[in-house]
Amino acid sequence: MDIERGGLEDSLRAVEHERLAAFISRDEAVARSLHAPDYELITPGGRRISGEEYITGVFSGQFDYRVFEPDGEIRVRVHETVAILRYVARIEMRLADGVDAGRFWHTDVYELRHGRWQAVWSQATRIPGG
Repeated sequence: MDIERGGLEDSLRAVEHERLAAFISRDEAVARSLHAPDYELITPGGRRISGEEYITGVFSGQFDYRVFEPDGEIRVRVHETVAILRYVARIEMRLADGVDAGRFWHTDVYELRHGRWQAVWSQATRIPGG
């Protein structure tokens, strides 16, 4: 791995940390800036949620994250203007019907758009017993 590539991978890890922190700190402006307008999330239950539905849900309290953090290394693969990040996340969130907590495999696809990296797809898979 060359130094330039390693620096880019570290920058993408920092962007992902910033994105997760925006949910916890409830910084909607930062969260919106780090998600592309056509962002989509596939939930652990298999539901596809549009970016607008997700962002609105987070900041209305529908998805009230209490903890959302990597539980180990964030692995990064970059090819030109596309990056894939994969890691185990520790998540705790309050929902209308209670609290959901656990560990999840989390995969994010970022694209370099207009000079900045934005998340375009995410998928979370619950780790049984996690």
